[in-house]
Parts: sequence; C-alpha cells; structure tokens
Amino acid sequence: MSDSSQSIVWYRMPFFYMKRLYDWVLHWAETPYGTPALFVIAFVESSFFPIPPDVLLIALCLGLRNKSFWYAFVCTTGSILGAFLGYYIGFALWEQLNLKSFFFKYIFSEEVFNIVVAKYQENATLAVFTAAFTPIPYKVFTIAGGVCKISLLSLLLGSIAGRAGRFFLVALLIYVFGPPIKKFIDKYFDILAVVFTALLIGGFIFIKKVM
Repeated sequence: MSDSSQSIVWYRMPFFYMKRLYDWVLHWAETPYGTPALFVIAFVESSFFPIPPDVLLIALCLGLRNKSFWYAFVCTTGSILGAFLGYYIGFALWEQLNLKSFFFKYIFSEEVFNIVVAKYQENATLAVFTAAFTPIPYKVFTIAGGVCKISLLSLLLGSIAGRAGRFFLVALLIYVFGPPIKKFIDKYFDILAVVFTALLIGGFIFIKKVM
C-alpha cells in the first residue's frame, strides 16, 4: 500500500506490534503493579505510546469495582501530566531534534498532524477537549499544541474536561453495571463519545450564531 493511500491514518505501527503492546498493557491488571502501570501508560500515551490507557483502566475497574473512581483519577492525572510532556516535545524538541521524521514515520501521519494544526487556528481549548474525550489520538494534539504554542491554560482546561470526562464515565459505567457493560464499552463507547462531542460542538456553533 502506498504512502498516499495511508495518508489518513492515526498510527503507523504495524498491527502485529500493536497487538503485542495491547497484550502487554493488559497483563498489568493481573499483577500487583496495576495502578502504577496505569499511571505510567496514561502518561506516555499522551505523547508517543500507541495503546490507550482505557484498556488497562477497564480491566482494573472490573477487577475491583469499588476502586473504579480511584483508577479513573490515577488515569486522568497521568494523562494530563503526560500532555505537558507532549506539549514540551512540540514546543522545544520538534524542530531542534527533527522529531517530525520519527513521529511521521512511526506514530502518526503528517496529514493528520496538519489537520490538527489547522484546528488550533479555530478554538484551541475545544480542539484539545475533542481529542481528550474521543478516540482521536490525544498525542497528536498535545504535540501539535506545543508546535503551535497554544496557551498552557487551553491545554490544561481541555485536557481536564476531556480526559476526566472520558475516564470517569468508563469508571461510572463499570461501577454501576459491572462486567456486562464491558461489551457495550468495547463496541459502542467510542462511537457515543464522537456523537456526544459532535453535538457539543454543534451546540457551541449554534449559540455563537444565535448570539
């Protein structure tokens, strides 16, 4: 498959390696180090790691439902702190170390990155929130945020609203409904997140036009 046919892709990593990483992330739920592993994975996923922390978050919540909100807090904290690492990569290291060649080859496509940069010209906080809450890879936005030098306040507010909203919603669903909800989350959660965000953005646009 040519590069042009792969231009609209989120990740460049081959499926085999993604599956290996997925299984590696999931195995931490069966160890005593599940909580610190969740924090670390949420942290690095915000800048370069390809597997979303939801995988481990769901497994841990299912194992100990009464600690679901604690796991969501750990996941949210790690992810938001990791966003600042992504921002720093874009702000200080992107050009200096020529990291774009590595990221465009292995992590995400240049076209996706350019789309994100364009989004930051419209509304930075809303752009960060959209990536933080939906399945759109958050790391593209944190790094592009540094490259575009968006305000740290926009990064923080968008990240808190999106990451906390996503992870605590997952924790709430598992806490209330238990294991039966896992299949629903796996199949429909990302779709519902996208629909909800689209409605939210549509609401902002409507209010802006009316007022």
